[in-house]
Amino acid sequence: MSEPSLPVVRLRPKANARAIRHGFPWAYDNEVVTDRRTRALAPGTIAVLEDAERRPLGLVAVNPASRIFCRMLERDTAAEIGPAWLRARIGAALALRERLYEAPFYRLVHAEGDGLPGVVIDRFGDTAVIQPNAAWADLRRDEIAAAVQEACGVRNVVLGGHGRARKAEGLAEETRVLAGTVEGPVPVPMNGATYMADLLGGQKTGLFYDQRPNHAFAARLARGGRVLDVFSHVGGFSLAALAGGAASALAVDGSAAALDLARQGARASGVEERFETRKADAFAALRDLAAEGARFDLVICDPPAFAPSRQALEAGLRAYERVARLAAALVRPGGYLGLCSCSHAADLGRFRAACNRGIGRAGRAAQLIHTGFAGPDHPQLPQLAESGYLKALFYRLPG
Repeated sequence: MSEPSLPVVRLRPKANARAIRHGFPWAYDNEVVTDRRTRALAPGTIAVLEDAERRPLGLVAVNPASRIFCRMLERDTAAEIGPAWLRARIGAALALRERLYEAPFYRLVHAEGDGLPGVVIDRFGDTAVIQPNAAWADLRRDEIAAAVQEACGVRNVVLGGHGRARKAEGLAEETRVLAGTVEGPVPVPMNGATYMADLLGGQKTGLFYDQRPNHAFAARLARGGRVLDVFSHVGGFSLAALAGGAASALAVDGSAAALDLARQGARASGVEERFETRKADAFAALRDLAAEGARFDLVICDPPAFAPSRQALEAGLRAYERVARLAAALVRPGGYLGLCSCSHAADLGRFRAACNRGIGRAGRAAQLIHTGFAGPDHPQLPQLAESGYLKALFYRLPG
């Protein structure tokens, strides 16, 4: 039986209750019966979700201010969403990561993929960065921080409260230390390199763990070669390539702060003498390098989300095609090209088609040799396509 003190939210008759019953974790605002009572629920309220026949589907977090009106938390309507529940979910997530990784540097919680909707937690040794990107989690940020400390033994916890997801939930942006102290960038060992993560002022949580397996694959292609890493952030692909034996690497990014962290990482990795940076707009840099006659054994482009929504999809696909065309021109015959997308709106098929068009427009033949995704510390919820956002295509350009 459901807890009588909890409010009830009901699906409309035409809503797809079967999808929710079979694991889809969201109910949108146009699928829910919205009257004065439901609209008055405070963002983050825990409620019982029922189908149109009043059969309970589970406990949900409600946000009338969001397009995602309900986020499924727990199928057992008798459960209590409190500290013990949070500790159990985070403990299960930790057990998976400890099986996967020897060192405590990974994504600890990947939102719906770990049964904590809208919650992203990255671990950096003794420090965890929490992104509560849903209203229910934002209300419970201190409880989540305490559960992480208890489960992992971390001393420092940072609230990384910024980004597109929080805006969609109607949440204010805020970044601060919730527990302990954080002073300066944190060194992160990964794929033989050392990265410097700015946990308070960097993008997202300070480092992109999702690309770890793609960094490793690119490093194998880069051995003995000259590497170009465009949209490099803190040197994700270029530092891994140098650690893997690349002869040289050039990192291009529009952020001076990110490039400074990349140079710090190169020094910490012992590869500074083979590493260069260029602060520039990525598209302009690609054109300028072509005009200079530059050619590389491996070119990697890992841009931000050009298609963050369905409305932006067509423009985003054109941008991916343009990147592929400009980057392909810089690959020497027999060299390699890596193209990445973190846009969940652009599925693998459409992203690959855009890249193929761009390579063709550059007049290059290509062999697709590998398709990569996010690492296993970013588990996908099979029923939620958005949880499998990252794609990485690796090509060999024979001529």
